[in-house]
Amino acid sequence: MSSDQSSLDSRLEWYVKARYGLFIHYGLYTLLQRGEWVMNREQIAPEEYSKLAGQFRAENFNAEEIAQLAVDAGMKYVILSTMHHEGFRLYDTKLTDYNSVKSPCGRDLVRELVDACRAKGLKIGLYHSLNNWYDKPDSVEALEDKASYELFIEHTFARLKELVTLFNPIDIMWYDGWWPFNAEEWQSQKMNEMISAIQPQIIFNGRNGLPGDMGTPEGHVSAPTPWRPWEACITHNNSWGFHAGDEDWKSPRDIADMLIKCASQKGNLLFNVGPKPDGSLPTPTVKALREVGSWLKNVGEAIYDTDFFSYDLMEQNARPGSEFNHHGSFSAKGNSMYFFVRRWVAHELTLCGVCGKIKNVTLLNTGEKLSFTQNEGKVVITGLPAITPDPVCPVIKYEFEGAPGMYMTGGIRTPQVKHPHYDPCPSDIAH
Repeated sequence: MSSDQSSLDSRLEWYVKARYGLFIHYGLYTLLQRGEWVMNREQIAPEEYSKLAGQFRAENFNAEEIAQLAVDAGMKYVILSTMHHEGFRLYDTKLTDYNSVKSPCGRDLVRELVDACRAKGLKIGLYHSLNNWYDKPDSVEALEDKASYELFIEHTFARLKELVTLFNPIDIMWYDGWWPFNAEEWQSQKMNEMISAIQPQIIFNGRNGLPGDMGTPEGHVSAPTPWRPWEACITHNNSWGFHAGDEDWKSPRDIADMLIKCASQKGNLLFNVGPKPDGSLPTPTVKALREVGSWLKNVGEAIYDTDFFSYDLMEQNARPGSEFNHHGSFSAKGNSMYFFVRRWVAHELTLCGVCGKIKNVTLLNTGEKLSFTQNEGKVVITGLPAITPDPVCPVIKYEFEGAPGMYMTGGIRTPQVKHPHYDPCPSDIAH
């Protein structure tokens, strides 16, 4: 796998450095507290479901607080669901009265968040579903009838054009809900060209059937092969929209683990929160994000704008790279390598297979210089504390004289002839 960026589009320069973003799913479904697909999963008729608009107040949706939390958490961008598949808009659209401004809420929540993010220096993206369960014709009718299809596509383009005209500039057009059509049927090339004509700087995800500018693996942290810009879309619990019964929150250590993997494979973590019915964020989310943010204040250089630093199970690396280790994992930037010691080793830490001379070793969490010795590829740090120096994850920085890297194999020493790195044949081992 390679991450050659010599031809990377200038529109994506900020994105590949960002590493961490906030995803927000909010809509009428939140009032039912059973997830964002509740209308579909429980087959609630549109005429019945739409009555929820009369109860939508979002009285504690505070865009300023959300944007500040994203900053405090160490995030660099925010994506907001402007309309999920249910069809309810969170902005002042002129195309329908089915929106937050015409509800008891009486507010344009998208405008509030876009403005708050801009004021805080955050990049902003707008999620918008192509699928639509409310408007007529809906997506099923468009699939079944040619005339309905033409009108449905016309309505979809009108929504998107209005959205990027109202909110200009934004940084990401985040499509979703591409059922039931492929790229040709969505007229996706024409769609992207229409939006780019209004906002040339905008970048696209690939959920209108085209590859887009970035990959969006959902529910797993995995770089595309071959590498291209990407973000792992992960929920804090197991639900995108608020679910009253879902208390399976990921810990700050879990979030850090995902950020570490994103850093090593030069991708982003797009971390989702589903606000509660009143628009406030769940307390466990606020607490976890603040704790990770405090950690990032000390170790952020090991996470943001890192180089691709991985290894292949079968092939020898073209140049030294990362390795697996029982204590944790690695990232790299410039001439520095960072060891995330997820499982702390008291007093003395040994690292082998090091390729190159080490100049300095630092405990990044505290800035303390560490004592070490190096004998060729073996580096031993001494004088470490007995207990972990950081409850989220200690990070040790190794400064090399040149490019950082390691190389070991499945043998007790490195063979002097051509050899597989670890696996002599294809395997399904995650690494």
